[in-house]
Amino acid sequence: MKNINNIFWDLDHTLWDFDRNSDLTFLKILNENNIKVDISLFLKVYHPINRKYWDLYRLNKVSKAHLRFYRLSDTFKELCVEVSDNQVNKLSIDYINHLSDFNYLIPNALTILEKFNLNYNMHIITNGFKEVQNKKLEKSGLLKYFKTITISENVGFKKPSKEIFLHAITKADAVIENSVMIGDNFNADIIGAKSIGMKAIFYNFHKIKEQQLDKVLIINNLLELKDIL
Repeated sequence: MKNINNIFWDLDHTLWDFDRNSDLTFLKILNENNIKVDISLFLKVYHPINRKYWDLYRLNKVSKAHLRFYRLSDTFKELCVEVSDNQVNKLSIDYINHLSDFNYLIPNALTILEKFNLNYNMHIITNGFKEVQNKKLEKSGLLKYFKTITISENVGFKKPSKEIFLHAITKADAVIENSVMIGDNFNADIIGAKSIGMKAIFYNFHKIKEQQLDKVLIINNLLELKDIL
């Protein structure tokens, strides 16, 4: 991939190991709040429910508050565990407050960032909540690698909308033709970037079958980027 001088990264699941850090956070807050539930079973039920609500949130079909409450409430209901609304609200707050206590990164994230930091301007575009995304970047040590940080809540638009990508390009003083987006969410990151004519590389973190990804540049390990950029 030639003539690239600006790399735009997604954060969760692309650089910051969201699943591992989130699971550790739940282990902590469920114990601290004395919620009697099998953590493995809880996480098995929670993950698809959380993904469902995030998909709705990206489409502006549910609010941030709705997502944060019902992804937990629905999980407990499916598990037939009685938890009051007040407890759910407290767990929701505790989760956000403690999520950045754990900062495991995707394998080889630091290696590739160190390498690219020498030759590229790098930036973040994320749909996460502003009160936690900044903490993740600071506490994980990732912040120093990026010239600009674009968070959907601050912009008023979420990926895959064209507006957030155009905002990020302008903020970075970048040129679309000389920029590339790297992310793990096909709809939010890849389709979103391509909608404004930006190049994109799909990090197949979730192991989607490749035949479903027509005409998309795919990597399965971040180190593969060394042969592309």
